[in-house]
Amino acid sequence: MKAHELRDLSLTELEARLADEKEALVEFKFNKAIAGQIENPARIKNTRREITRLITIINEKVSAE
Repeated sequence: MKAHELRDLSLTELEARLADEKEALVEFKFNKAIAGQIENPARIKNTRREITRLITIINEKVSAE
């Protein structure tokens, strides 16, 4: 999702999405450690960026209140 689309979501939706992304990152790292390689290594990088984007938007919303 793009940043402007994420800004339209509520705080609880953002936090739920953040938890999902963190869980996915752990799963990707686990699969990489066990199998030695994963199907799409760029997904780890994209997931980390998505987590950072979500944290930034959550902090913006909290500071605006």
